[in-house]
Amino acid sequence: MNYGRRGIRNRQDYLATKSRKRIKKFLLGAGQLLLVGVIGLCLVAAGLGVGIFRSVIDSSPGKTVIDVSPKGFSSFVYDAKESQIAKLVSADSNRIPVSGDMITDDLAHAFVAIEDERFYEHNGIDAPGILRAAVIGLTTGNFSEGASTITQQLIKNNVFTEWTNETKVERIKRKLQEQYLAIELEKTMSKDTILLNYLNTINLGHGTLGVEAASQRYFDKHCNELTISECAVIASIPQNPTQFDPIIYPEQNAQRRDVVLQYMLNQGYLNQEQLEEAKADDVYSRIQEVNIKKQVEDNRINSYFVDALQTQILQDLQDDAGKTEEEAYALLYSGGLKIYSTLDPEIQAICDEECSEDSGNYPEDVKYILSYKLSVINEDGTTSNYDSNSLANWLAEQDWDADLMYDSEENARSDIEDYRNAVIKNPDKQKYTENISLAPQPEISLTVEDQSNGHVLAMVGGRGDKNANRTLNRATDTLRQPGSTFKILTTYAPALDTGEFTLASSEVDEPYDYESGIPIRNWYKGYRGLSTIRQGIVQSMNIVTVKVLTELGPRVGYDYAQKFGISTLVDGVEIGGDTFTDVNQTIALGGITYGVKNIELNAAYAAIANGGVYVEPKMYTKVYDHEGNVLLDSEKTAESRRVINEKAAWLLTSAMEDVMTEGTGRSADFGSTQTAGKTGTTSDENDVWFCGYTPRYTATVWSGYDNNIDLTTSEEQGLAKTIWREVMQELPGNQEWEDFEEPDG
Repeated sequence: MNYGRRGIRNRQDYLATKSRKRIKKFLLGAGQLLLVGVIGLCLVAAGLGVGIFRSVIDSSPGKTVIDVSPKGFSSFVYDAKESQIAKLVSADSNRIPVSGDMITDDLAHAFVAIEDERFYEHNGIDAPGILRAAVIGLTTGNFSEGASTITQQLIKNNVFTEWTNETKVERIKRKLQEQYLAIELEKTMSKDTILLNYLNTINLGHGTLGVEAASQRYFDKHCNELTISECAVIASIPQNPTQFDPIIYPEQNAQRRDVVLQYMLNQGYLNQEQLEEAKADDVYSRIQEVNIKKQVEDNRINSYFVDALQTQILQDLQDDAGKTEEEAYALLYSGGLKIYSTLDPEIQAICDEECSEDSGNYPEDVKYILSYKLSVINEDGTTSNYDSNSLANWLAEQDWDADLMYDSEENARSDIEDYRNAVIKNPDKQKYTENISLAPQPEISLTVEDQSNGHVLAMVGGRGDKNANRTLNRATDTLRQPGSTFKILTTYAPALDTGEFTLASSEVDEPYDYESGIPIRNWYKGYRGLSTIRQGIVQSMNIVTVKVLTELGPRVGYDYAQKFGISTLVDGVEIGGDTFTDVNQTIALGGITYGVKNIELNAAYAAIANGGVYVEPKMYTKVYDHEGNVLLDSEKTAESRRVINEKAAWLLTSAMEDVMTEGTGRSADFGSTQTAGKTGTTSDENDVWFCGYTPRYTATVWSGYDNNIDLTTSEEQGLAKTIWREVMQELPGNQEWEDFEEPDG
């Protein structure tokens, strides 16, 4: 063994080399293990990524069937002449769908040019657009650059309806799903169909959804009538419907419109001459002019008829179409229904005129009933609310009249001001809002019906101007005692129909008590002795009527009234611990528990005018869904039944003709055609009615005070007959003599 210096050095070198080899070998092994680990981690990560991606894709809404049709459409009401009279729309439903033939090339090109220039080339996603957005985002830090195609926007709006409230993570997930669904959608749906759905969906500012609603709101024309300039205005809006609203921000819209037009030029959709012509168009002046008109339409108050029509359709959608209450509401206000009503515009105009404050038909001594609400925001931020009862109590504390009935609007407003000053202690720090309604009195309601088919032709739910939607409709919403109008329905109709009495049958008008011992009084003084049934009807004789019903039996009168369509009668209902029934003698004179609705009382008299056949009053003929399918058909669903035989109906009509010429209805007769009718006055004169008909129309008028005080003057007590006469004599066909048709036999 060499222990010399050289040998030792050689030995050291050898050992060092061997050590390096071991380290190198170790490092190599470790590196290999690390590489394997990294590759494994990558594979695991990739697997997880694929799994997550697949999970995201699998959880896509509408993955199996992608429904991109727009949701929520405006419903429209048309009168009997098929003119639009109302638009019913809830939030996010101001949309009017159109078919592909309504989309012009200019309109389609304007949207494609600015929103998705490669729309006709890509497969649902725009790879160059995505790359461009990514580069801009990485270089500027602004990732708001849009890259969504029209297909993606369509899916975002109609599939991902909650995207406005999503978090960043949810947004990433939605974007992946959106892109996947866009590719899938384009495999099964044509470009034209995708574009049509998009144009029917997109938010176009000022509460409009879709190009047709926007076209009508901004230009008062259909979307297939738009010029290139107008198309560019609308196409400018989707990027920011608030910022580019052409009514509120015309300057911003004009700048973007020029961009749209330039894009259309660059992409070959128009030439330079068309560009210059469109830019020179003073389109924004037209928009402002149209806006003035549309603001009036937007603030238009629906009529009493339309209010009642909505209630009827909501009920019929549940009863006849099998919808739930929620489904019925959604259909009416966002289902795009076309509702063809029975309203006759000429007849409604006559009714409105004769029931207006300027008609000259009302008593000169007008009174006003006050309805009042006050909300006060206190210094601490709390709100205190007050109403008519609060005001009445305060007035009583001051020993002032507290019935809220006023001889003038000025006196009412004086009380309001005094009360407000008493409530608001610190006007500098307390804010308030108030709602004041002064209803002129006495009030009225009116229904006009075509007795041959049950169509309600016109309706008035209160006197004067209607100042809000869905206000109290006295023709459909209030119950008032029917008075002597019920004599026909509960007593004389069954008396003649059963054959137990004729018009020549007689009863003695003499002192007579109810079975309870309460004496019955006629509206006139004294008694008239032996009287026929005809005289009992013509002179509205109370005692004769009660005697006839007593012989028939109150149950008979009750049942006939129900057959005539009176839905408000009760038998054995408990109120405040007491049991009430309308099966008693007082029903002969209209003394019932709750009262009747004008529309139902009118339909009952229409049944007599229709030869004894009751037809349920309907305010529409047909209702179509937004795809054109019949949803409701009143001809198929309206109840119809014979209540009395034709002879009985004819005899009643004959007697009520005499009411008009020699009885209590003389002041309602107008002479130009045959009329029949019946007065109705409650014993305390709270309610006064007139129900009557000609061979063409049946109409019923009620008059009274909303707070149930007496009608005291002759003008007030004659108001119902006055309104009935003034309306009926003007209705089409009532100016030429026509008699009621006598049945055979």
